[in-house]
Amino acid sequence: MLGLLFPGQGSQEVGMGADVFRESAAARQVFEAADDALGFELSRLCFDGPEDDLRLTEIQQPAILTTSIALLRALEERRGAPLAPAFVAGHSLGEYSALVAADAVTLEDAVRLVHARGRYMQEAVPEGRGAMAAIIGASPEAVENACRRARTETGRAVSPANFNSPQQTVIAGDAAAVEIACARALDEGARRSVPLPVSAPFHCELMSPAADKLALELERVRFADARVPVITNVEAEPNLRGDRIAELLRRQVTAPVRFTEMVQKLVSLGVTHLLEVGPGQVLGGLVARIERRVSRASFAGLGDLAEAAELLADAKDAIRA
Repeated sequence: MLGLLFPGQGSQEVGMGADVFRESAAARQVFEAADDALGFELSRLCFDGPEDDLRLTEIQQPAILTTSIALLRALEERRGAPLAPAFVAGHSLGEYSALVAADAVTLEDAVRLVHARGRYMQEAVPEGRGAMAAIIGASPEAVENACRRARTETGRAVSPANFNSPQQTVIAGDAAAVEIACARALDEGARRSVPLPVSAPFHCELMSPAADKLALELERVRFADARVPVITNVEAEPNLRGDRIAELLRRQVTAPVRFTEMVQKLVSLGVTHLLEVGPGQVLGGLVARIERRVSRASFAGLGDLAEAAELLADAKDAIRA
């Protein structure tokens, strides 16, 4: 059984999507539609940079989403038929890509939403006040305990933001509280902590102003029932109902990404093959740390075509068996 995964913020690189834009009419249509929807040449930023512009949260988010969907359409064009995943999912921003892939929202609405989402998230916390860090080698429970201790000691916000694997949890919050939480995580047995070069503390309570602003944007968008169940970040459960999507996306801004549980849910539902579609190969590496029995591949460009085709063929053979 096949599942599709879509990456989140941080997977961008200058040049992403350029090869499928050149070689695939379907991919070109995606980039052109995104450019028209946003009113500027997002495609040029994807292909040519500059890198500093592509790192801006309000540019990075629609750029990754657009590239992911362009890659999906190029892959489908090469195969001569739409992919037929049993489930789709995405990491944070990637949930919007998953919703486009599931026909629950149009590409145009999705890129406009994440353009606004990125701007609101960037504006929510003054520069320098917030921080994020990856805690390596400690259980999620140990990291949660470290955050509780840091909150008590500092009186400031810090909490898990991404449950990326059983041994990697990202935390976010007030910079001073994040620093203390990292120290307490080492007390709890973590191997190390790694400060992340991010522009804001995503997926924590400090993002509440962004969630409130995004809620107004979400109210203006029509979400359809999904054609394929979407495993949500907030609940790590499949959702098909269009009338639930806006609230789930609003909550996602301040809630942790439950990626470990999402992958475990996919496996429990019978998924045996996972294809990451989008720039970078981060999610495939995380999947390997969560569930080694799942076959996985990444499609980040035409150079990955053979690997993706092999995985898709294996998934179809597994269904027949």
